[in-house]
Amino acid sequence: MSFAGKVWRLLVGIKDGLVLLFMLLFFMALFAVLSARPSPGQVREGALMLELDGFIVEERAEIDPLQALISGEAPVNEYEASELVRAIDAAASDDRIKAVVLDLTTFLGGGQVHLQEVGEALDRVRANDKPVFAYGLAYSDSSLMLAAHADEVWMNPLGIAYIAGPGGTALFYKDLIDKLQINAKVYRVGAYKAAVEPYIRSSFSEEAKRNIQAIFDTRWEEWQAHVKAARPRANIDLVANNATEYAASAGGDISQAAVEAGLVDKLGSYEEFGARVAEVAGEGLTEKPGDFAQNDLKVWLAANPVDTSGKKIAVVNVAGAIVDGDAGPGTAGGDRIAQLLIDGLDDDYDGLVLRVDSGGGSALASEKIRLAVQMYRDKGIPVAASFANVAASGGYWVATTSDRIFAQPETVTGSIGVFGFLPTFENSLGEIGVTTDRFATTPLSGQPDALGGFTPEVDTLIQSSVNRTYDKFLSIVSENRAMPVERVDEIAQGQVWDGGTAKQKGLVDQFGGLQEAAAWVAQQAEGEEEGFYLVKLGGTPDPYQSLIRQLLTSDAATSYGSAGLTGNIAVGQRAALGRIAGDLERMLGGTGAQAFCEVCPVEARAADLKKGDSFLQGLVTALFR
Repeated sequence: MSFAGKVWRLLVGIKDGLVLLFMLLFFMALFAVLSARPSPGQVREGALMLELDGFIVEERAEIDPLQALISGEAPVNEYEASELVRAIDAAASDDRIKAVVLDLTTFLGGGQVHLQEVGEALDRVRANDKPVFAYGLAYSDSSLMLAAHADEVWMNPLGIAYIAGPGGTALFYKDLIDKLQINAKVYRVGAYKAAVEPYIRSSFSEEAKRNIQAIFDTRWEEWQAHVKAARPRANIDLVANNATEYAASAGGDISQAAVEAGLVDKLGSYEEFGARVAEVAGEGLTEKPGDFAQNDLKVWLAANPVDTSGKKIAVVNVAGAIVDGDAGPGTAGGDRIAQLLIDGLDDDYDGLVLRVDSGGGSALASEKIRLAVQMYRDKGIPVAASFANVAASGGYWVATTSDRIFAQPETVTGSIGVFGFLPTFENSLGEIGVTTDRFATTPLSGQPDALGGFTPEVDTLIQSSVNRTYDKFLSIVSENRAMPVERVDEIAQGQVWDGGTAKQKGLVDQFGGLQEAAAWVAQQAEGEEEGFYLVKLGGTPDPYQSLIRQLLTSDAATSYGSAGLTGNIAVGQRAALGRIAGDLERMLGGTGAQAFCEVCPVEARAADLKKGDSFLQGLVTALFR
């Protein structure tokens, strides 16, 4: 026994030693990865390569490391529009960069305002006599809006180009709610607060439908105008409005039809495309067919840090749904953003730009952010709000305190309205033979009771709270926009507006993007410095986020991305499932008063695809286990 015990202790010691050794090696590798930064010395003469294998967004979402590591699948890439614009502008004036290349093979889309900003940056490259090349497999609205700014648009001979135009299907749950005997308790203010209509109707009301259709019409007009200006030869009307004739042209060859319609210039393999780029950018470092001299985005950004001369302007993003707590980035956690703003008060910024790309959410979180912005104005610091694709409901609420509001014509804004939605299940329980009995000392005892139902007094209190929140919304808009409350109420009531109409109605001051808003703030700020630079609050990247992406080797863009038309359809289906999951979360979540624009056209992003996959997996498990 003594000998066996010694052998066992020896084996345990060897095991423990190996574990410690592997842990040491792991943490050494971890340190190396976290310490690694792209080297500016890696920049070489050639092209700036923009392989957009994911979405263009306002703010990258934070990765859930546990979910990512368990799934073994790298999260879908997200590219911040501001970083792309900065990279492209640097390329325009740098002699080392001979061309800009867009690889849109697995591009998943982006908001119209972001695409416009990137497209305008590409135009500045071309204005400096540098060509822009684009390559894709399935060109749809988003990718065409970018490719339109290229000198040469290439497509795989088996590819397709099509134009769908803004629009889509809204989901309504009233019949499902009725079948499940759920009592949908809706509290709202405003004839146009369509956010609750999916839960209480089987289709939109006529008022809501007219209001929403006007938004889509404006976006369609703006899209056509941008693409036509960048690519005059594109036959948009044929492709969008007569798909049958378009598909039958060129003898039924849909790829050649795209060329004849002016959407695409050349058909060829990626190797042929690369050989063409190499004629301008130079040969690549390998013998691989189609290789050309190139610099990737991360290396190029590292080689071109922000110029820190001039006035220091802070930028804070309010991107995604506005929620209570510390959520984000990519979701606008009210506590997190308010704290970023408060902490920034000690850093002597010359001005502040509030960059909004949100359809709203929690009224409480929106007010926290607004009050934090007000602290800057109280200190005499000029503040501007810059609206991206959507700045509606709570997204407008947070911006009301700004000195000046900038938007684009296709921005969706307004939706000044408040609602609450709380389901109760007394009827559902009754259907399965469960009843309730109540003890009470007052009408509010045990309330609110989702299982036994609400008393009339609870309904009155909740509706009063919603009314009070709406009145607060009207008052802060009235005070900061110098409008009578009655006038604000006329253009509020949940109505959504495009940026042009919002400007006419006094909700927006000026057309322009982030740079225009920052330039205005710099002009208003005290000091003699010329120019300005932007500092993103909370903008220090988390190295662990990059580590997770590097540890996971699967090709996320391929798993989610564009494999022709069918691939685009699959992405849309996944995003739709994610939308259903989000709707159900809001329906069953029991959140407080919401300043949220349910019907605002918000482009899909990586989180929607993940949520859709999770919903589908849960559904399959429930049906077939």
